Amino acid sequence: MVVPTVAAAQPAAARPGRPLTVMTYNIHHGAGIDGVLDLERIAVLIQKSGADVVGLQEVDRHWDVRSNWVDQPAWFAKRLKMHYAYAANLDLPPLNPGEPRRQYGTAILSRYPIKDFTNTLLPLYPTGEQRGLAVARIKVRGADLRFANTHLTSNNNAERLEQAQKVVELLGMAKVPTLLVGDLNATPDALEIKTLTAVLNDTWTEVGDGPGYTIEADNPTKRIDFQLHSQGLTPRSATVPVTLASDHLPVVASFILY
Repeated sequence: MVVPTVAAAQPAAARPGRPLTVMTYNIHHGAGIDGVLDLERIAVLIQKSGADVVGLQEVDRHWDVRSNWVDQPAWFAKRLKMHYAYAANLDLPPLNPGEPRRQYGTAILSRYPIKDFTNTLLPLYPTGEQRGLAVARIKVRGADLRFANTHLTSNNNAERLEQAQKVVELLGMAKVPTLLVGDLNATPDALEIKTLTAVLNDTWTEVGDGPGYTIEADNPTKRIDFQLHSQGLTPRSATVPVTLASDHLPVVASFILY
């Protein structure tokens, strides 16, 4: 198999740099590892991080009582005054006629305009849960950024590898600087992660401080949440803020976008 190379359309030196701060966070539908459902503390965490673009996983939209039927992506967008796009990987009819559909998936929040957005469903095994690759084109102070957000399966290595291969196929050759963030449910040495890092750079290995463990939030022992980038993005720093707001910890990274 020929693996496509993700590259920028033109040399970084030919374009002015733009600082960009990015967060990825599996929010566990707003329920902390302490068992408390609290969207506000997640919003405060995003604010304090200074994130310009955020990829969230495990986001409910009118899902059920566990998240009080809230439209979580709309809530975060309004609270943080950000643009948003939502990818419903699970999309069920309402319990009662006339009510909103019950959805669960991923969300992208952005301080900058989202110019277009797609969500592509990833390979699904009979025992799995549908996952997707959400891709937004974001205009950052005159420059295009392709921002992809995903949540790979947790219970099948073969399924996850096929999903990673599909992500590589979908992202293909980057015409613009590209970021892939998300809960990948595998550690850096796994074949599915190596499939992705063969074409995208692992930000944590470049500029992260410490092991970068993200789960479980109260005693993290594994790094399964990632920010991967193409050329056209130069990483400057990466941190894992400590919080009990989910069962995962977020990853916050700063870049220069060219």
